[in-house]
Amino acid sequence: MSVAEILQTIGDRFQSGATVKNVYGDPITCGDRTVIPVARVAYGFGGGGSSRIGSHAPEGGGGGGRMSAGPAGVVEISPAGTRFIPFTNWRNLAAIAALGFTLGCLVGARLPR
Repeated sequence: MSVAEILQTIGDRFQSGATVKNVYGDPITCGDRTVIPVARVAYGFGGGGSSRIGSHAPEGGGGGGRMSAGPAGVVEISPAGTRFIPFTNWRNLAAIAALGFTLGCLVGARLPR
């Protein structure tokens, strides 16, 4: 199998697996309200190969990848209208703000007055 074929196979598998339905399932309907899950899906892959020019050694190749999915929010459809409700990770935002404040204090303390 050539490197191009390996990368094509990996890409095809990620493409078929990276759907919101595969991660969270079907939309949910309750009465006159429908909730559709929205996912943030990211993936990356790479590959490599080797061969010797002028030798009878077999061609080599390899590849790998990673896919991750996480909740981004939901789309709510009701008689009142349609809206997107985002899921915000407040813990990460608080950690980033605390880190920024701490670094600011450390740099500010080292500046000459």
